[in-house]
Amino acid sequence: MDTTCPNFARHCGGCPLLAVPYAQQLAQKQAKLQTLLGRFAPVEPVRGMAQPWHYRNKAIASFAKQRGELVCGLYAAGTHRVLPAAGCLLQDETLNRTLQAVLAAARACRWTAYDEDRGAGLLRHTVLRCNRRGQVLVTLVTPTPALPGSRNFCAALHKSAPWVVGVVQNINPTATSAVLGDREKTLWGAPFVPDTLCGLEFAVSSRSFYQVNPAQTEVLYNAALDLAGLDGRQTVVDAYCGIGTIGLCAAPRARQVLGVERNPAAVRDAIANARRNGQRQARFVCADATVWMEQAAREGLRPDVVFLDPPRAGSTPACLGAVARMAPARVVYVSCCPETLARDTAQLARLGYRAQRFVPVDLFPHTEHVEVAALLQRV
Repeated sequence: MDTTCPNFARHCGGCPLLAVPYAQQLAQKQAKLQTLLGRFAPVEPVRGMAQPWHYRNKAIASFAKQRGELVCGLYAAGTHRVLPAAGCLLQDETLNRTLQAVLAAARACRWTAYDEDRGAGLLRHTVLRCNRRGQVLVTLVTPTPALPGSRNFCAALHKSAPWVVGVVQNINPTATSAVLGDREKTLWGAPFVPDTLCGLEFAVSSRSFYQVNPAQTEVLYNAALDLAGLDGRQTVVDAYCGIGTIGLCAAPRARQVLGVERNPAAVRDAIANARRNGQRQARFVCADATVWMEQAAREGLRPDVVFLDPPRAGSTPACLGAVARMAPARVVYVSCCPETLARDTAQLARLGYRAQRFVPVDLFPHTEHVEVAALLQRV
Protein backbone atom coordinates (compact mmCIF):
# COMPACT_ATOMS: atom_id res chain seq x y z
CA MET A 1 0.00 0.00 0.00
CA ASP A 2 1.00 3.62 -0.50
CA THR A 3 2.40 4.84 2.84
CA THR A 4 3.03 8.45 1.83
CA CYS A 5 0.92 11.17 3.43
CA PRO A 6 0.86 14.79 2.19
CA ASN A 7 0.19 16.06 5.70
CA PHE A 8 3.33 14.43 7.13
CA ALA A 9 5.50 16.99 5.31
CA ARG A 10 3.20 19.72 6.67
CA HIS A 11 4.10 18.69 10.23
CA CYS A 12 0.93 16.85 11.16
CA GLY A 13 1.45 15.58 14.70
CA GLY A 14 -0.57 12.39 14.27
CA CYS A 15 2.20 9.94 13.33
CA PRO A 16 5.69 11.36 14.02
CA LEU A 17 7.42 8.01 13.29
CA LEU A 18 5.83 7.51 9.87
CA ALA A 19 9.21 7.75 8.10
CA VAL A 20 10.79 5.12 10.39
CA PRO A 21 10.48 1.45 9.26
CA TYR A 22 8.06 -0.39 11.53
CA ALA A 23 10.58 -2.99 12.69
CA GLN A 24 12.86 -0.13 13.72
CA GLN A 25 10.01 1.57 15.59
CA LEU A 26 9.48 -1.61 17.63
CA ALA A 27 13.21 -1.87 18.32
CA GLN A 28 13.30 1.72 19.57
CA LYS A 29 10.35 1.11 21.87
CA GLN A 30 11.93 -2.11 23.15
CA ALA A 31 15.17 -0.30 23.99
CA LYS A 32 13.32 2.47 25.83
CA LEU A 33 11.31 -0.01 27.86
CA GLN A 34 14.41 -2.01 28.71
CA THR A 35 16.09 1.13 30.02
CA LEU A 36 13.07 2.18 32.09
CA LEU A 37 11.80 -1.17 33.34
CA GLY A 38 14.51 -3.78 32.83
CA ARG A 39 15.96 -3.23 36.29
CA PHE A 40 12.71 -4.43 37.88
CA ALA A 41 11.86 -7.56 35.85
CA PRO A 42 12.19 -9.09 32.38
CA VAL A 43 10.67 -7.03 29.56
CA GLU A 44 9.12 -9.26 26.92
CA PRO A 45 9.43 -8.37 23.21
CA VAL A 46 6.97 -5.70 22.11
CA ARG A 47 3.95 -7.33 20.49
CA GLY A 48 3.51 -5.43 17.22
CA MET A 49 0.98 -5.51 14.39
CA ALA A 50 1.24 -7.51 11.18
CA GLN A 51 -0.45 -4.65 9.29
CA PRO A 52 0.12 -1.42 11.26
CA TRP A 53 -2.21 0.77 9.18
CA HIS A 54 -5.76 2.13 9.49
CA TYR A 55 -6.07 0.78 13.02
CA ARG A 56 -7.69 3.76 14.77
CA ASN A 57 -11.39 3.49 15.53
CA LYS A 58 -11.61 7.13 16.61
CA ALA A 59 -11.03 10.36 14.71
CA ILE A 60 -11.04 13.95 15.98
CA ALA A 61 -11.04 16.75 13.42
CA SER A 62 -11.26 20.50 13.86
CA PHE A 63 -13.10 22.96 11.61
CA ALA A 64 -11.63 26.12 10.12
CA LYS A 65 -12.20 28.60 7.33
CA GLN A 66 -9.46 28.61 4.71
CA ARG A 67 -9.62 30.62 1.47
CA GLY A 68 -13.28 31.30 2.10
CA GLU A 69 -14.19 27.60 2.45
CA LEU A 70 -15.04 25.36 5.38
CA VAL A 71 -12.39 22.69 5.99
CA CYS A 72 -11.74 20.14 8.71
CA GLY A 73 -8.77 18.04 9.71
CA LEU A 74 -5.97 17.65 12.24
CA TYR A 75 -3.95 20.50 13.69
CA ALA A 76 -0.35 20.88 12.60
CA ALA A 77 1.91 19.94 15.51
CA GLY A 78 2.05 22.64 18.18
CA THR A 79 -0.40 24.95 16.38
CA HIS A 80 -4.11 25.56 15.76
CA ARG A 81 -3.54 25.52 12.01
CA VAL A 82 -5.88 22.95 10.47
CA LEU A 83 -4.46 20.59 7.87
CA PRO A 84 -7.39 19.55 5.64
CA ALA A 85 -8.08 15.81 5.84
CA ALA A 86 -6.08 13.82 3.31
CA GLY A 87 -6.94 10.17 3.96
CA CYS A 88 -5.18 9.50 7.25
CA LEU A 89 -3.08 6.31 7.21
CA LEU A 90 -3.83 5.56 10.86
CA GLN A 91 -7.60 6.04 10.91
CA ASP A 92 -9.96 3.29 9.83
CA GLU A 93 -10.76 3.94 6.18
CA THR A 94 -14.47 4.14 7.05
CA LEU A 95 -13.63 7.12 9.27
CA ASN A 96 -11.79 8.83 6.42
CA ARG A 97 -14.85 8.43 4.19
CA THR A 98 -17.16 9.60 6.98
CA LEU A 99 -15.08 12.70 7.58
CA GLN A 100 -15.45 13.70 3.94
CA ALA A 101 -19.22 13.10 4.13
CA VAL A 102 -19.51 15.21 7.32
CA LEU A 103 -17.64 18.06 5.65
CA ALA A 104 -19.77 17.91 2.51
CA ALA A 105 -23.02 17.93 4.52
CA ALA A 106 -21.79 20.83 6.67
CA ARG A 107 -20.87 22.82 3.57
CA ALA A 108 -24.32 22.10 2.07
CA CYS A 109 -25.87 23.57 5.24
CA ARG A 110 -23.57 26.60 4.87
CA TRP A 111 -22.33 26.15 8.38
CA THR A 112 -19.35 28.18 9.55
CA ALA A 113 -16.29 27.28 11.58
CA TYR A 114 -16.07 28.64 15.10
CA ASP A 115 -13.58 31.48 15.43
CA GLU A 116 -12.06 31.49 18.92
CA ASP A 117 -10.83 35.07 18.65
CA ARG A 118 -14.18 36.51 17.57
CA GLY A 119 -16.32 34.05 19.51
CA ALA A 120 -18.48 33.50 16.40
CA GLY A 121 -19.34 30.52 14.19
CA LEU A 122 -21.07 27.15 14.57
CA LEU A 123 -18.65 24.22 14.36
CA ARG A 124 -15.63 23.56 16.56
CA HIS A 125 -14.81 19.87 16.04
CA THR A 126 -16.20 16.54 14.96
CA VAL A 127 -15.50 13.28 16.79
CA LEU A 128 -16.07 10.00 14.95
CA ARG A 129 -16.19 6.53 16.54
CA CYS A 130 -16.47 3.34 14.48
CA ASN A 131 -16.84 -0.34 15.23
CA ARG A 132 -15.49 -3.41 13.47
CA ARG A 133 -18.68 -3.74 11.45
CA GLY A 134 -18.06 -0.37 9.83
CA GLN A 135 -20.78 1.53 11.71
CA VAL A 136 -19.98 5.10 12.81
CA LEU A 137 -21.18 7.54 15.46
CA VAL A 138 -20.76 11.19 14.46
CA THR A 139 -20.48 13.91 17.11
CA LEU A 140 -20.53 17.61 16.21
CA VAL A 141 -19.01 19.94 18.81
CA THR A 142 -20.54 23.42 18.92
CA PRO A 143 -20.02 26.40 21.25
CA THR A 144 -23.77 26.85 21.88
CA PRO A 145 -26.92 24.68 21.63
CA ALA A 146 -28.03 26.55 18.49
CA LEU A 147 -27.46 24.53 15.33
CA PRO A 148 -29.87 25.69 12.62
CA GLY A 149 -30.41 23.23 9.81
CA SER A 150 -29.39 20.17 11.85
CA ARG A 151 -32.22 18.09 10.34
CA ASN A 152 -30.98 18.86 6.83
CA PHE A 153 -27.45 17.91 7.90
CA CYS A 154 -28.58 14.56 9.31
CA ALA A 155 -30.64 13.79 6.18
CA ALA A 156 -27.75 14.63 3.87
CA LEU A 157 -25.27 12.62 5.95
CA HIS A 158 -27.55 9.61 6.16
CA LYS A 159 -27.93 9.65 2.38
CA SER A 160 -24.21 9.93 1.61
CA ALA A 161 -22.94 7.80 4.51
CA PRO A 162 -25.60 5.17 5.31
CA TRP A 163 -23.18 3.40 7.66
CA VAL A 164 -23.60 6.25 10.19
CA VAL A 165 -25.83 5.01 13.04
CA GLY A 166 -26.19 8.23 15.02
CA VAL A 167 -25.45 11.96 15.12
CA VAL A 168 -24.86 13.68 18.46
CA GLN A 169 -24.37 17.35 19.23
CA ASN A 170 -21.91 18.11 22.02
CA ILE A 171 -21.97 21.64 23.47
CA ASN A 172 -18.61 23.01 24.59
CA PRO A 173 -18.68 26.74 25.39
CA THR A 174 -15.36 26.74 27.26
CA ALA A 175 -12.19 28.45 26.06
CA THR A 176 -9.95 25.44 26.73
CA SER A 177 -8.08 22.84 24.73
CA ALA A 178 -10.64 20.19 25.74
CA VAL A 179 -12.52 18.99 22.66
CA LEU A 180 -15.74 17.85 24.33
CA GLY A 181 -18.06 19.61 26.75
CA ASP A 182 -20.36 18.13 29.38
CA ARG A 183 -23.71 18.61 27.57
CA GLU A 184 -24.99 16.48 24.69
CA LYS A 185 -28.15 15.85 22.75
CA THR A 186 -28.91 13.26 20.10
CA LEU A 187 -29.84 14.80 16.75
CA TRP A 188 -30.58 11.53 14.95
CA GLY A 189 -30.25 7.79 15.51
CA ALA A 190 -28.38 6.20 18.42
CA PRO A 191 -26.17 8.07 20.93
CA PHE A 192 -23.57 5.30 20.79
CA VAL A 193 -22.02 2.74 18.46
CA PRO A 194 -21.88 -0.90 19.65
CA ASP A 195 -18.57 -2.74 19.43
CA THR A 196 -17.33 -6.20 20.34
CA LEU A 197 -14.16 -6.67 22.38
CA CYS A 198 -12.86 -9.96 23.78
CA GLY A 199 -16.24 -11.54 23.03
CA LEU A 200 -18.24 -8.89 24.92
CA GLU A 201 -20.33 -6.03 23.54
CA PHE A 202 -19.73 -2.44 24.61
CA ALA A 203 -21.68 0.72 23.88
CA VAL A 204 -19.18 3.40 22.85
CA SER A 205 -20.35 7.00 23.06
CA SER A 206 -18.53 10.18 22.09
CA ARG A 207 -17.10 10.60 25.60
CA SER A 208 -16.32 6.95 26.35
CA PHE A 209 -12.73 6.05 27.14
CA TYR A 210 -12.22 3.17 24.75
CA GLN A 211 -8.91 2.03 23.34
CA VAL A 212 -8.45 3.22 19.75
CA ASN A 213 -6.84 0.03 18.39
CA PRO A 214 -9.32 -2.83 18.90
CA ALA A 215 -7.13 -5.64 17.53
CA GLN A 216 -4.18 -4.77 19.78
CA THR A 217 -6.46 -4.00 22.72
CA GLU A 218 -7.52 -7.63 22.69
CA VAL A 219 -3.85 -8.62 22.72
CA LEU A 220 -3.23 -6.27 25.67
CA TYR A 221 -6.29 -7.34 27.68
CA ASN A 222 -5.66 -11.03 27.11
CA ALA A 223 -2.10 -10.50 28.36
CA ALA A 224 -3.42 -8.67 31.44
CA LEU A 225 -5.94 -11.44 32.15
CA ASP A 226 -3.22 -14.07 31.82
CA LEU A 227 -1.06 -12.16 34.30
CA ALA A 228 -3.98 -11.98 36.74
CA GLY A 229 -4.20 -15.79 36.91
CA LEU A 230 -7.98 -15.83 37.45
CA ASP A 231 -9.77 -19.16 37.97
CA GLY A 232 -13.29 -18.07 38.92
CA ARG A 233 -12.71 -17.79 42.68
CA GLN A 234 -11.15 -14.33 42.98
CA THR A 235 -12.47 -10.97 44.07
CA VAL A 236 -11.12 -8.37 41.65
CA VAL A 237 -10.85 -4.58 41.95
CA ASP A 238 -10.68 -2.63 38.68
CA ALA A 239 -9.40 0.86 39.50
CA TYR A 240 -9.73 3.66 36.92
CA CYS A 241 -12.20 1.34 35.17
CA GLY A 242 -13.67 3.74 32.56
CA ILE A 243 -16.65 2.07 30.85
CA GLY A 244 -15.70 -1.24 32.45
CA THR A 245 -13.77 -2.91 29.65
CA ILE A 246 -11.03 -4.64 31.67
CA GLY A 247 -13.30 -5.51 34.61
CA LEU A 248 -16.00 -6.96 32.39
CA CYS A 249 -13.45 -8.97 30.39
CA ALA A 250 -12.23 -10.35 33.74
CA ALA A 251 -15.72 -10.99 35.15
CA PRO A 252 -16.34 -14.40 33.52
CA ARG A 253 -13.14 -15.63 35.21
CA ALA A 254 -13.81 -14.05 38.65
CA ARG A 255 -16.17 -14.48 41.57
CA GLN A 256 -16.73 -10.72 41.92
CA VAL A 257 -15.51 -7.56 40.18
CA LEU A 258 -15.62 -4.11 41.79
CA GLY A 259 -14.91 -1.21 39.41
CA VAL A 260 -14.27 2.39 40.40
CA GLU A 261 -14.26 5.42 38.10
CA ARG A 262 -14.77 9.13 38.81
CA ASN A 263 -16.45 10.02 35.49
CA PRO A 264 -20.23 9.67 36.03
CA ALA A 265 -20.99 9.12 32.32
CA ALA A 266 -18.39 6.35 32.15
CA VAL A 267 -19.84 4.64 35.23
CA ARG A 268 -23.33 4.74 33.72
CA ASP A 269 -21.87 3.15 30.58
CA ALA A 270 -20.06 0.51 32.67
CA ILE A 271 -23.27 -0.44 34.50
CA ALA A 272 -25.15 -0.63 31.19
CA ASN A 273 -22.35 -2.71 29.65
CA ALA A 274 -22.47 -5.15 32.59
CA ARG A 275 -26.22 -5.52 32.09
CA ARG A 276 -25.80 -5.86 28.32
CA ASN A 277 -23.38 -8.75 28.79
CA GLY A 278 -25.20 -10.42 31.68
CA GLN A 279 -22.25 -9.92 34.05
CA ARG A 280 -24.09 -9.82 37.37
CA GLN A 281 -20.91 -10.37 39.35
CA ALA A 282 -19.59 -6.93 38.26
CA ARG A 283 -20.44 -3.79 40.22
CA PHE A 284 -19.31 -0.23 39.46
CA VAL A 285 -18.94 2.79 41.73
CA CYS A 286 -18.63 6.48 40.81
CA ALA A 287 -15.79 7.85 42.92
CA ASP A 288 -12.23 9.10 42.73
CA ALA A 289 -10.05 6.00 42.60
CA THR A 290 -7.67 7.17 45.32
CA VAL A 291 -10.44 8.23 47.72
CA TRP A 292 -12.42 5.03 47.18
CA MET A 293 -9.40 2.74 47.47
CA GLU A 294 -8.33 4.39 50.74
CA GLN A 295 -11.85 4.04 52.17
CA ALA A 296 -12.16 0.44 51.00
CA ALA A 297 -8.79 -0.41 52.57
CA ARG A 298 -9.90 1.13 55.88
CA GLU A 299 -13.11 -0.91 55.73
CA GLY A 300 -11.14 -4.12 55.31
CA LEU A 301 -11.65 -4.96 51.62
CA ARG A 302 -9.16 -7.70 50.72
CA PRO A 303 -9.31 -8.46 46.99
CA ASP A 304 -7.25 -11.20 45.42
CA VAL A 305 -6.29 -9.15 42.34
CA VAL A 306 -6.20 -5.41 41.67
CA PHE A 307 -6.14 -4.05 38.14
CA LEU A 308 -4.72 -0.53 37.81
CA ASP A 309 -5.29 1.25 34.49
CA PRO A 310 -4.59 4.91 35.31
CA PRO A 311 -4.28 7.87 32.94
CA ARG A 312 -0.93 8.94 31.53
CA ALA A 313 0.01 10.66 34.81
CA GLY A 314 -0.02 7.28 36.52
CA SER A 315 -1.51 6.35 39.87
CA THR A 316 -1.06 8.31 43.10
CA PRO A 317 1.12 7.41 46.10
CA ALA A 318 -2.03 7.33 48.25
CA CYS A 319 -3.77 4.92 45.89
CA LEU A 320 -0.74 2.64 45.75
CA GLY A 321 -0.54 2.74 49.53
CA ALA A 322 -4.19 1.69 49.73
CA VAL A 323 -3.48 -1.19 47.34
CA ALA A 324 -0.70 -2.40 49.62
CA ARG A 325 -3.00 -2.25 52.66
CA MET A 326 -5.59 -4.31 50.76
CA ALA A 327 -2.79 -6.88 50.29
CA PRO A 328 -3.90 -8.56 47.03
CA ALA A 329 -1.71 -11.45 45.91
CA ARG A 330 -1.36 -9.85 42.48
CA VAL A 331 -1.44 -6.33 41.03
CA VAL A 332 -1.82 -6.07 37.26
CA TYR A 333 -0.88 -2.57 36.12
CA VAL A 334 -1.90 -1.55 32.58
CA SER A 335 0.06 1.53 31.60
CA CYS A 336 0.03 3.93 28.67
CA CYS A 337 3.15 5.73 29.96
CA PRO A 338 6.30 3.70 30.69
CA GLU A 339 7.86 6.58 32.64
CA THR A 340 5.06 6.71 35.22
CA LEU A 341 4.89 2.89 35.26
CA ALA A 342 8.57 2.82 36.26
CA ARG A 343 7.90 5.37 39.00
CA ASP A 344 4.90 3.47 40.35
CA THR A 345 6.68 0.10 40.10
CA ALA A 346 9.42 1.50 42.32
CA GLN A 347 6.79 2.76 44.78
CA LEU A 348 5.04 -0.61 44.86
CA ALA A 349 8.41 -2.31 45.43
CA ARG A 350 8.86 -0.22 48.57
CA LEU A 351 5.39 -1.37 49.65
CA GLY A 352 6.18 -5.06 49.28
CA TYR A 353 5.32 -5.84 45.65
CA ARG A 354 7.92 -7.24 43.29
CA ALA A 355 7.56 -6.90 39.51
CA GLN A 356 7.56 -10.27 37.75
CA ARG A 357 6.92 -9.54 34.05
CA PHE A 358 6.35 -6.65 31.67
CA VAL A 359 4.34 -7.37 28.52
CA PRO A 360 4.51 -4.46 26.03
CA VAL A 361 1.91 -4.16 23.28
CA ASP A 362 2.15 -1.67 20.43
CA LEU A 363 -1.31 -0.08 20.30
CA PHE A 364 -0.02 3.02 18.50
CA PRO A 365 2.17 2.21 15.48
CA HIS A 366 3.96 5.19 13.93
CA THR A 367 3.82 7.11 17.23
CA GLU A 368 6.14 7.07 20.22
CA HIS A 369 3.52 5.57 22.54
CA VAL A 370 3.37 1.97 23.77
CA GLU A 371 1.18 0.17 26.31
CA VAL A 372 2.53 -2.23 28.93
CA ALA A 373 0.81 -4.83 31.12
CA ALA A 374 2.84 -5.48 34.27
CA LEU A 375 2.49 -8.18 36.91
CA LEU A 376 3.54 -7.35 40.48
CA GLN A 377 3.27 -9.98 43.20
CA ARG A 378 3.17 -9.58 46.95
CA VAL A 379 6.42 -10.64 48.53
